[in-house]
Amino acid sequence: MGEVKKRPPTRLVPVPSKNIIPERDINSDPVLECQHLGIDFGGLTAVKDFNMAIGRTEIAGLIGPNGAGKTTVFNLLTKVYQPTRGTILLDGVDTHNMTTVQVNRAGIARTFQNIRLFSNLSVEDNVKVGLHNQTRYGMFQSIFRLPGYWREERRAHESAMELLHIFDMEDLAGHEAGSLPYGAQRRLEIVRALATNPSLLLLDEPAAGMNPSETAELMENIVKIRDTFHIAILLIEHDMSLVMGICEGIAVLNFGEIIAKGTPDEIKSNPQVIEAYLGKKREV
Repeated sequence: MGEVKKRPPTRLVPVPSKNIIPERDINSDPVLECQHLGIDFGGLTAVKDFNMAIGRTEIAGLIGPNGAGKTTVFNLLTKVYQPTRGTILLDGVDTHNMTTVQVNRAGIARTFQNIRLFSNLSVEDNVKVGLHNQTRYGMFQSIFRLPGYWREERRAHESAMELLHIFDMEDLAGHEAGSLPYGAQRRLEIVRALATNPSLLLLDEPAAGMNPSETAELMENIVKIRDTFHIAILLIEHDMSLVMGICEGIAVLNFGEIIAKGTPDEIKSNPQVIEAYLGKKREV
């Protein structure tokens, strides 16, 4: 696959909460807004005063050194952890009392650092698992294989194949998920997340373990997802060429706190970011 075509830089503008989103999304409320978010584990503060907004069609990045708290933020957004303080607004709705399942139904889907597929199920069945939010038959119809069950099964098959087709994976529908090459398993995990019909997709180190060719293909697929489904994407990634190549707004986390926000060009030249990654230059 060739390199992703370089797009003109996105202009970031402030929203009323003093967060920033792409200018094209300014006429709509942010799909996600975190206000003073934090969590403590015992006496240790893992995330502190985390403030971030994501526009409705933004590709955003969350970066930082190992141990900075990035995956913890994802776990807060998806309610794997309940915040100690602060507010998470999803489509303007406070998720305070929501469970992980409820947050997913409300519009957040995610992938993980370590691939979590049902390895013994087929590719198609893995996608169908993601379609569970849209299933309209009950246990009685399922047990007795009533017409409503078969109707929904046909609909699920068609939806799964449509999603797989977008990523050129329809020919793999009958294969066991665990038999796929690594890059294809990564794509399948993203397809399964998209099957839940999210408004915000969280990608946790999607390029981990990929070679340069697979990473270039992933970059194209992330842009394709945003443009095809008109959703927002927030990714954690250590591959800076990927982050700087497709992200519009980037937040940098260090020791649980955001130390910088801005466009890729602003982040690349920020002294605090350089120090967080490379260490403070010793005076001689």
